[in-house]
Amino acid sequence: MKNLQKSLVPVLILIFTISFLSCKNTKTEKVESEEEMSIDTASTVDVKESFKVIVMKHKVANYEKWRKEYDAHDSVRKAHGISHFVIGRGMDNPNTIIVIDKIDDVMKAKEFTAMPSLKEAMIKAGVNGTPEFAYYDVIRIDDSKINIKNRLMVTHRVKDFDAWLKVYDAEGLTKRMEEGLIDRGIARSIDDPNIVTLVFAISDMEKVKTLINSEEQKRLMAEAGVEGTPQIFYYKMENK
Repeated sequence: MKNLQKSLVPVLILIFTISFLSCKNTKTEKVESEEEMSIDTASTVDVKESFKVIVMKHKVANYEKWRKEYDAHDSVRKAHGISHFVIGRGMDNPNTIIVIDKIDDVMKAKEFTAMPSLKEAMIKAGVNGTPEFAYYDVIRIDDSKINIKNRLMVTHRVKDFDAWLKVYDAEGLTKRMEEGLIDRGIARSIDDPNIVTLVFAISDMEKVKTLINSEEQKRLMAEAGVEGTPQIFYYKMENK
């Protein structure tokens, strides 16, 4: 009997070890599955009440000088219902600046951009050429903090927004992530709601540039009803 008990001990230990490891692996697989699920279902959030922004793009002689003047002009912007949101610098040319500010009232914002004093302030700040202004309703946004500063902004006109959005959503967040793009926002032009601007964070630049030039992407955009050639702008987020 004692010999039988002694012989059973190693067997019981082996069974317990296998059982423990099996439970541990099941738990690990569950955690990994949950993590994958959180990635697959993550998405930019539909904004319950869309907010409006003005997008300003221009070239400057010197970023530091321009930024100093931009910050000094903050009180004037606020008087016209404009509040600072995002600044980015072009990757191809860091003196190409894109500014995205929130606005309370479109008409007041347009009045602001037409002010002679703004033109004077821009000249003083070293703005070169004619600045571009556009006005949007932001309908989806993910403004959670991520450690990626590289951005891609794509602007194009579509035949029908709802039809385009259906194709875009069918492509899926996960597929775009696999191709180096992380959804950050979608906005529709206030002046022409069929003009759509998308913003992505870039996790893999090589993959993104391959995607942008691929025949598959051109086919998908044609299927979605994109008209003409999209405007592509790569930029790096600046600290607020």
